[in-house]
Amino acid sequence: MRVDLFDFDLPPERIALRPVTPRDAARMLVVCAGGEPELRDAQIRDLPELLAPGDALVVNDTRVLPARLDGIRRRATSQGEGVQVEAMLHKRLGPDRWLALARPGKRLAPDDVIEFTSADGVATLAARVEAKGEGGEVTLRFEAAGAALDAAIAVIGHIPLPPYIAAKRADDAQDRADYQTMFAAHEGSVAAPTAGLHFTPELITRLEARGIETHRVTLHVGAGTFLPVKADDTADHRMHAEWGEVSHEAAAALNAVKARGGKVVTVGTTATRLIESAASQEGVLSAWRGETDIFITPGTRFRFIGGMLTNFHLPRSTLVMLVAAFIGHETQKRAYAHAIASGYRFYSYGDACLLLPQARP
Repeated sequence: MRVDLFDFDLPPERIALRPVTPRDAARMLVVCAGGEPELRDAQIRDLPELLAPGDALVVNDTRVLPARLDGIRRRATSQGEGVQVEAMLHKRLGPDRWLALARPGKRLAPDDVIEFTSADGVATLAARVEAKGEGGEVTLRFEAAGAALDAAIAVIGHIPLPPYIAAKRADDAQDRADYQTMFAAHEGSVAAPTAGLHFTPELITRLEARGIETHRVTLHVGAGTFLPVKADDTADHRMHAEWGEVSHEAAAALNAVKARGGKVVTVGTTATRLIESAASQEGVLSAWRGETDIFITPGTRFRFIGGMLTNFHLPRSTLVMLVAAFIGHETQKRAYAHAIASGYRFYSYGDACLLLPQARP
């Protein structure tokens, strides 16, 4: 399909720069796409009443790294001042090696040394450019390794806010809490699974009291989530691979939910992509561990999930294409037009939509 079919105009004031408080006070557009689409305005805290006993939610328990590092490139042979460099770590290769997206990547070469510094200028961490790839990607070998490197990154790194927020304000201490879900356990993402940001312990308690289960999977969100689709046609776009895992216990529990007629609702596009990667053509979920580069666009047959909770996504993004694949392109456009006209807040810190391909009786 043509990528421009997924474009839309969003007023800048609709971009949320901070989450609402409490988290479950965010607005939620309920989209029932069976037959004539139905749109209902609600809030996240209404979720227990919108699902049925025996349904299950699937959440992503990845934890966001402070993966953006700011530093200066040094060369022993160069004259004058060093070059300021921003590196976004996105894949660990070993105890002391990371793949990163660097800006300006064109100013870096193998054997360059980058001295990364904390915001207060006290802590430093050096890395050597071991190799250089395409699109600003570099392999960095750090002077520290293992737990010592993790501790240094925790001090020096910044929470990697999406570009549409970072362009309007700097990250701060509040983002260290705001940009993590309550489920965050396994460190490895450079972006939050943002649909999970809406949940609170109180909401989970209410869901459990209604007989709605919550099951955890892990997908580490990569830096590719920030990259725009540059191709003119979806067939020419290449997805970045991301590492994920579905445990034997989670697979068995979710298969049992479907077997008794319950609805499996994924929380976020990350959980959706992982579950659909792990499901067979026959709609059976298996334990799964590895990298997925699944690209879900209109025409894709969903194998397992029966609903999805997700935020409102960027124009021309792979995420809005996934939404269109799940509820239909025309329904997606109608829902987004309603959200914009009704003042919903968009993107990572914004509101959500509950997508139900068939209305609940």
